[in-house]
Amino acid sequence: MKVITLLENLKFGVSDSVATPLHVDADGRAILFTLGPNQSIREHNAPSSPFFVVVLMGEGVFSGADGNEHTCSVNSLLVFDAGEQHAIRALSEGLVFVGFLHGVPTSKT
Repeated sequence: MKVITLLENLKFGVSDSVATPLHVDADGRAILFTLGPNQSIREHNAPSSPFFVVVLMGEGVFSGADGNEHTCSVNSLLVFDAGEQHAIRALSEGLVFVGFLHGVPTSKT
């Protein structure tokens, strides 16, 4: 068993969000995201996996494929379908969440 403490030693970027891989293997990924006040992650998608988000600290605005914005805070679970465009913006206190994806894409060279 592997135990990871999620809210210790958080790292925030000066101008950009920070994505810290917590666990990566062939079956999936867990990534800790930290956004300072008013920082954002531009619209993007995870083409080969659904993206599950659990908000741990703060409050943020999340938008999915429908373009509707939802303000979410601690104890929120968000589910984005594989390939669904989504964007994230922290509000004034910043935002910390963990994201889970299935599998690890392989690089083709």
